[in-house]
Amino acid sequence: MPENKNRQFLDFERPIKELFDEIEKLKQIAEKTKLDNSNYIAQLEGQVLEKRREITAALTSWQKVQLSRHPDRPYTLKYIQKITSNFIELHGDRNVKDDKAMVGGFAQIEGETVMMIGQQKGINTKMRQLRNFGMANPEGYRKALRLMKLAEKFNKPIITLIDTPGAYPGLEAEERGQGEAIARNIYEMIRLKVPVICVIIGEGASGGALGIGVGDRVVMLQNTWYTVISPESCSSILWRSWDQKEKAAEQLRLTSDNMLRFGLIDAIVPEPIGGAHWDYTEAADLLKQYLMPTLKELKQQSPEYRKQQRIEKFGKMGFWDEVTVQQQQPNNNI
Repeated sequence: MPENKNRQFLDFERPIKELFDEIEKLKQIAEKTKLDNSNYIAQLEGQVLEKRREITAALTSWQKVQLSRHPDRPYTLKYIQKITSNFIELHGDRNVKDDKAMVGGFAQIEGETVMMIGQQKGINTKMRQLRNFGMANPEGYRKALRLMKLAEKFNKPIITLIDTPGAYPGLEAEERGQGEAIARNIYEMIRLKVPVICVIIGEGASGGALGIGVGDRVVMLQNTWYTVISPESCSSILWRSWDQKEKAAEQLRLTSDNMLRFGLIDAIVPEPIGGAHWDYTEAADLLKQYLMPTLKELKQQSPEYRKQQRIEKFGKMGFWDEVTVQQQQPNNNI
């Protein structure tokens, strides 16, 4: 969790920032004058917690999108660090290169060996450029598939952590088969013999998310989003401008509660009050509390049963109405 002085605040978090500024001033005064302000500071800290709860309870779809992109939010490697031990990162797709936007390797969760795979955005400007802002190239998805096949070989469960604004859309990515790489992953993940849990920890956009998003359980953290296109891109297509991104976010129904209602995910994992960026340890613990019993449940099922359940699960997604069109009788008088 970032130090108070290094915290970043979104526009709708401004009331919290004002309370933090007041607390900081009181601490500075106490340090200079040796006055005991601890009671008043404790009251303000209580107000911070209450304000976090109040703001989170009334978030719009666009604000949840902003929260999922919060610069202080924990990324894949942070969750791996907090949840697992003995993480051994594995590199390369054995074909082109090692895509830094996709990370993965074996790790242990309470003695259980699992394969952890996820997108990593980077924690500062230099690392974001190195990680390509979490937008994987084809070799990133091929690396992920290589690691999944490795996990299957040794009969180890797979956990994927999804956090991407989309697969990298550059010309060179398309030349190397971006679409084929994502399609191949979807095809192969359906057929994996080991348990697969997919968790959206931030942004879940388009094929970039689907490339590591097919599993026995697909879940979302509370303040994340999952849809075919980002609100900004949707706005630019429909209204030729990003100005309608808030309206697009609302119309896309991209939040976790909507996704659960549509049957596109299996569960919502709660976050700390105010969002995962307020307490990395608590956020990781809440996710771990979902993962452990779910892994235990899936391991008791046969590989063929899990495979069949995945096929049925993804095959029945969506809903539609069938309209019967009455065939027009020919007019013999013409």
